[in-house]
Amino acid sequence: MSSKHPTTVTAPPGTPFIEIVRDVDAPRPLVFRAYTDPALVTQWLGPRRYEMVLDHWDARTGGSWAYVHRAGEEEYGFFGAFHSVVPDTSAVQTFEFAGAPGHVSLDTVSFEDLPNGGTRIVTRSVHQSVEARDAMVGSGMADGMSEGFERLDELLASDAVA
Repeated sequence: MSSKHPTTVTAPPGTPFIEIVRDVDAPRPLVFRAYTDPALVTQWLGPRRYEMVLDHWDARTGGSWAYVHRAGEEEYGFFGAFHSVVPDTSAVQTFEFAGAPGHVSLDTVSFEDLPNGGTRIVTRSVHQSVEARDAMVGSGMADGMSEGFERLDELLASDAVA
C-alpha cells in the first residue's frame, strides 16, 4: 500500500541531524495514542516483514522502552529511555540499536495540528557524529520508516485507535 502522504527525510551534509516529516489523516490525540500505547505501537512501528516483540514500552517522562524486530532467524534489538513526554504534543527519547552499542541518538517527535483535521509528525534525531548519522541513513532507515508510516495510516483508519 502506498500513501498519499510522502515521508520526507532530510539529512543536511556535514551535520549529525536527521529530520523526518510525515502527515497523517487523523487528529493529534489519536496519533499520539498510536505512538504511546504499547498495544498500538506493535501494530505499526517498523517494516511489515518483521514481527515486533515488545519487551516494554513505558511512554512517560522517565520511562523506558525495548523491543526486537524479528523475521525468521533475523533479529534486531532496539532500546532507549523517554526523557520527556507531553500528552498529545511531543516526546523526547533516546534510541539505540543493540547491534551498535554506544551509538545513541536523541530523538524528538512532535505532533502538529493540520487545517484539514490531520496531524503533522515531525521527528528530529541528533546523532553523536556525522558518521553515526550517515550510518543510520545508509541502513535503509528511510524505507523502514516509510513502510511503518503506511502501517500507521492503516491503523489510524481502523477502529483499533478510535
